Amino acid sequence: MPGPPRVAVATSGGRDSTALLHCTLAQARQAGVEVWALHVHHGLMPEADAWQAQVERQARRWGARFATERLQGAPAKGDSVEAWARQGRYAALVRMAQGAGCGLVLLAQHRRDQAETWLLQALRGAGSAGLSTMPRQALRDSVTFARPWLDQPREGIEAYVRRHRLRVVDDASNTDLRYARGRLRQLVWPALQAAFPQVDTVLAMAARHAQAAQA
Repeated sequence: MPGPPRVAVATSGGRDSTALLHCTLAQARQAGVEVWALHVHHGLMPEADAWQAQVERQARRWGARFATERLQGAPAKGDSVEAWARQGRYAALVRMAQGAGCGLVLLAQHRRDQAETWLLQALRGAGSAGLSTMPRQALRDSVTFARPWLDQPREGIEAYVRRHRLRVVDDASNTDLRYARGRLRQLVWPALQAAFPQVDTVLAMAARHAQAAQA
């Protein structure tokens, strides 16, 4: 007899993915769906062991199944740490999802993430493929990755975290000036948003236009 349907949530322990796991579990209980929390240990930060332990405790306390994988190796000299981590992370998520019998993995990127990605791609001179940024849904090795919050504002997710008093991981690398996204968030985005308050909405719309053109 087959078990209940399953869905996985990629969970770093940060604000966005913690909120998505919590929200998914609340909805899944009503629908009889089993939820897995999938955590990738990148091995790049000294706090990573503590983050993994926190995510596991939280996930199990909330009623989720848990799986984790630690990335092996390290970026080659001159390679992008961000690109290495991203490639390894998706490969690990596919393996864990397949092992858990989950055909669907939810990712927690939101509208601000989409806008930041579009701007970074534009600054690199990307064409329509690069400016299409993150798709709402994509298939990787028989596993579907979906971003249900891609149109949601960052402020809404922050409000959800406060309302439910969720404990989250604070990853300093997200604002590290050594990385392009960190420089964008720390040095550029505050001024850009002050000058153009709807910047995340507009750039996310530009990403949708590029996706339509690419299609």
